Amino acid sequence: MESTLATNEVAAVVDGRVYRALREGAAWRRLEDRMIIRVVGDDRVSFLHGMCSNDIRGMHHGEIAPALLLTERAHVVADLFIYAESDAFVFEIEQKLWLRAQAHLERFLVADDVEFEELPDWMILDIEGPRAQEIVGQIHPEAAGLEPWRFVDAAPLRFAALPRYDWPAMTVLGDRAAIGSLAGVLSGLAPEADAAVFDTLRIQRGIAQVGIDTNDKTLALEARLERAISLSKGCYIGQETLERATAHGALKKKLYGLRLAAGPCPAFGAAVMLSGREIGTVTSAAQSPDLGALGLAIIHHSGWIPGTTVVIKDSTGERPAIVSELPFK
Repeated sequence: MESTLATNEVAAVVDGRVYRALREGAAWRRLEDRMIIRVVGDDRVSFLHGMCSNDIRGMHHGEIAPALLLTERAHVVADLFIYAESDAFVFEIEQKLWLRAQAHLERFLVADDVEFEELPDWMILDIEGPRAQEIVGQIHPEAAGLEPWRFVDAAPLRFAALPRYDWPAMTVLGDRAAIGSLAGVLSGLAPEADAAVFDTLRIQRGIAQVGIDTNDKTLALEARLERAISLSKGCYIGQETLERATAHGALKKKLYGLRLAAGPCPAFGAAVMLSGREIGTVTSAAQSPDLGALGLAIIHHSGWIPGTTVVIKDSTGERPAIVSELPFK
């Protein structure tokens, strides 16, 4: 899989004012890098249930589930957020992952009555922060009181309590005109953020981004994607490998955080060294206004003890870092 990392090799400077608003109140941005797919057909439930890591068959109208598409060896193809409608599913996915995900799905689509329809006119707006739902509820009372992983439609918009970074947040779906109108109102209530601010939040929360913190050989459990995995559902692609790793504790690598001493963020691909041996590489980095230079890396089990001192080695030289449990505190 072609990596999307080239756009993330150097951590961007974070706007401190917007970051503070995000941490203490709310901030928002349009997720232009994501797209919406509608899934219809009589066999949509059984087909997606057999393809996805989460319990699709158990979903009811108004529910959202995080899910993964996996190879037979449980390597990550793509991650999705799936919305259950009464007669269809809608899922959002990163645009750069869709072509590979589509090819993967269609490889198993034989005689099933299932169709995938891209919705290019739909947009996604994400509001992150402890006051996200309160602020959206001021504009659209229908959104107030939603439980996490639930959505409600209030035409022409869909409001979802979707904690994509495992903390308070709201997602709004709609056509470009409706999202544009909402953005205009939100501008008076909370600041608009850029990608760097939201990526800093993602890294602090310890959320792996598929295609950045993973490659086509990464196991789902190595990237700590457990929230998207049901261990009680029936058979699906990749299940056997996942269950074997879960039952026997067979993982040799896993995602951990790195806290760096003073200085810039490490470059993408910087080696993580322990006792002179490379145990992983840096895949995401951010300069947090609260916590300083941070990184994410999938590292060998020899470095899993939080507090372990490792060395980050790149073209600029070497400097120490401390292995951290996730999310960062």
